[in-house]
Amino acid sequence: MTRMTRRVFLRTTTTVTGVAAFGILTRPGDAAEFTWRYANEIVSAHPMNVRLQQAVERIRQESGGRMEIQTFPNNQLGGGTDMLSQLRTGVIQLCNLSGLILATVVPVASINGIGFGFKDYDQVWAAMDGALGGYVRSAIEKSELFALEKMWDNGYRQITSGTHPINAPEDLKGFKIRVPVSPLWTSMFKAFGASPASINFSEVYAALQTKIVEGQENPLSLIEFNKFYEVQKYVSLTNHMWDGFWSLANGRAWASLPKDLQEIIARNIDKAAIEERQDIRKINDSLRGQLTQHGMVFNETDPAKFRATLRTAGFYAEWKEKYGPEAWAAFEKHVGALS
Repeated sequence: MTRMTRRVFLRTTTTVTGVAAFGILTRPGDAAEFTWRYANEIVSAHPMNVRLQQAVERIRQESGGRMEIQTFPNNQLGGGTDMLSQLRTGVIQLCNLSGLILATVVPVASINGIGFGFKDYDQVWAAMDGALGGYVRSAIEKSELFALEKMWDNGYRQITSGTHPINAPEDLKGFKIRVPVSPLWTSMFKAFGASPASINFSEVYAALQTKIVEGQENPLSLIEFNKFYEVQKYVSLTNHMWDGFWSLANGRAWASLPKDLQEIIARNIDKAAIEERQDIRKINDSLRGQLTQHGMVFNETDPAKFRATLRTAGFYAEWKEKYGPEAWAAFEKHVGALS
């Protein structure tokens, strides 16, 4: 695939109208019947993109060359909010996106990130592969997007800092921390008395390096792959939120595909997502040692203390009201009573 700059890409695609905007080739001589663009924020070496490339090749082979998917990892087409906008307009046809970013359009999509909610992966996958995931997918479809069934694992999120470890909730008071562009993140850290700043993922390293913020929070895999250890000292193992990526398609583009191509795409991307889950688990088992070798200092935390602070601050009651009783009941079915 020829790599394009974002400016050239947008200039090219904004001249396309109608069904061609959804990737149906109109140039004579092209072998593929459909050519789609698939974007995400994550570096190419991350297991998500490794597995995605495998899936894309399987899709090309199984479709007999009728379906070609070009991938654009590592924010090549902009940050999460940029890609969501492009997906909705049909400039790109597929995107892997955190529910936390998607929540700016589909509010309930952030429910998997409720602070100190999921206690382990058994709870995560039972919920997101089950009724809670189905509830969220239905909400996504109402926004003219289409979500595939299986989420990719981004992992439990941990807090890093360049100034001091976070051992207890009081250590977050006044702490300047980068969070995704998501109301849920901002709400949770404000409940702890922190000073959250919403910054797109592509800008996090620079924000830490220039000390616009003191810290950030992400899974260990992203801390390693994005070399945050170069600009951070401490890793506090909080497991404060679980985050994953939805595989999303533009709804009109998806509806334009023949049923057999829909089945080939869905089956192979869902298969890749399940494989990536196992990859992330294996990587996380070794990352603490690798990050320690990079000079990072780890500390353990007690989630019960953080959960109690959120309950007292009214965080759970606030989000129960925002998501609504049906969604909240589906969530608490797996994690127990929070509010």
